[in-house]
Amino acid sequence: KWSFEELGSLSKKTANVLSEACGLQRGDRVIAVLPRVPEWWLLSVACMRAGIVFIPGTSQLTAKDISYRLQASKAKCIITSDTLAPAVESVLPGSQFLKSKLIVGQGSRDGWLDLKELL
Repeated sequence: KWSFEELGSLSKKTANVLSEACGLQRGDRVIAVLPRVPEWWLLSVACMRAGIVFIPGTSQLTAKDISYRLQASKAKCIITSDTLAPAVESVLPGSQFLKSKLIVGQGSRDGWLDLKELL
């Protein structure tokens, strides 16, 4: 649980993570493939703060769905949970626009930036 004050403070930090660590700029697109976790709200507010286009996706997306969304949106970043990362990784080699991958959750993964660690 976060208070509105905490959400405000954390969303500023998260916007900085997206801008600095992920290298995103105003107008860039981010796809979030996340289950119902509080970080979903944090990321959506952070994207609004930074002028980044937030493209939400559910944890029910298939690899084909994720691949299509990556190509159609030309997203530069994908955000997912540690449990969904293997499914997401299976389609990443075909994504030519993707520059960064951000993971939300308890575990870490090689080649992925860890949101909790960066905050």
